[in-house]
Amino acid sequence: MSIVEQLTEPAAFHGEGPVWWSDWGELRYVDMLAGDVHRVDVATGRITAVHISDVVATMRPRNEGGMVAAVSRGFALIGDDWSVQELDELWSDPSIRMNEGGCDPDGRFYCGSMAYDMREKAGRLYRLDQDRSVSVVVDSVTVSNGLAWAPDGSVVYYADTATQRVDVFSYGTDGKFEDRRPFIRIEEGQGFPDGIAVDAEGYLWVALWRGGGVRRYAPDGRLDDVISLDVTQVTACTFGGTALDELFITTSRVGVAPGEEPEAGAVFRARPGVRGMDAVPYRG
Repeated sequence: MSIVEQLTEPAAFHGEGPVWWSDWGELRYVDMLAGDVHRVDVATGRITAVHISDVVATMRPRNEGGMVAAVSRGFALIGDDWSVQELDELWSDPSIRMNEGGCDPDGRFYCGSMAYDMREKAGRLYRLDQDRSVSVVVDSVTVSNGLAWAPDGSVVYYADTATQRVDVFSYGTDGKFEDRRPFIRIEEGQGFPDGIAVDAEGYLWVALWRGGGVRRYAPDGRLDDVISLDVTQVTACTFGGTALDELFITTSRVGVAPGEEPEAGAVFRARPGVRGMDAVPYRG
């Protein structure tokens, strides 16, 4: 079992979407419902917050500089100077927002949506291509969440949190998700799959909302490792550090009673003995 330490103060209400920014040598994650990006100096744990929009769901570096992000009802391009160019809204219903995503091996950016009240099948998984056109990749999902590719790019893992499963799709360079099948299911009472990450050995790391930890699964679905936290609402994880051998874990205060779990909203760090992979940038 890996040892975990608290890296930052509990600065986020709903910390999500951590990404290691290798060019800057810093961790970035979102305080989603505040619409802020938090930049973390991992040597000190110091946070600098930058406001982006009413909601900022997730983000990735952009090959031309700056980053791409998902905001409340669509996508945005953010410059190195933190200027924000929001692209066309994808829907008008204010009861639905973007939630989580990532980039495929070819540099297309994805993010999925969900209803604030988590009503069934109100969400979709969207893809932003290099030419900024948008397609629906997976329809009729409830809480579109973690998304991560195997090191060889042949399969993609996807969590619709409400199902308590992480599924796997076959993946091709055309960007299609095919042959969906269950990969792992979280046992009743053990939490719900939230953000996910894949390490360099092809093992899947799953953050457990209401589960107080992160699990590592082998490519055959076997449970391999568990990292436990004293925080219930664990939202996402990513590898970073100069050697990509540190696992950064975000947490949330959503649903936590006042006075309970004082560390909720902090970022945690573990050194699990394996390396991750650099974040693929959006190539558009």
